[in-house]
Amino acid sequence: MYFFLSQFKKHVSPFCEVYAYCLMPNHFHFFIMVNDQNSFEKGIKNCFISYSKAINKKYNRVGSLFQGRYKASKIDSDSYYTRIITYIHQNPVIANLVTDISNYKYSSYPAYLSTKETVLNKHDVLEWFGGLEHFVNDHKITVDEQDIPNVK
Repeated sequence: MYFFLSQFKKHVSPFCEVYAYCLMPNHFHFFIMVNDQNSFEKGIKNCFISYSKAINKKYNRVGSLFQGRYKASKIDSDSYYTRIITYIHQNPVIANLVTDISNYKYSSYPAYLSTKETVLNKHDVLEWFGGLEHFVNDHKITVDEQDIPNVK
């Protein structure tokens, strides 16, 4: 999963603002704002290709790793912005992979609690939530998947 994140950072993050992510065993979520659509499209394609080639080589397999095209949803309201970030970070708890979201290492949530450098646009997100304390408190309230449009 770290390799996937490194490929994302290399091929995709130069063309978008990254607000949240979570890599799950069988899917992933990224909340981003695309800055350059054409470069982003090329970057996401290169990310998936390079990741697939590496996994195929490592496991002596052939073929695609990803089923269909990635899905994108437009974030069009203030409440959706905060709910989607919280929902993304809560995925590992909902799936019973961890009991505390800060313990899931394939999510951006621990990066928000850290002072280490990251590709995340932490400043804007924390400002949106009203600071780190409010960010953490909002993540204690479980977001119902039914409240998130276009999430399946």
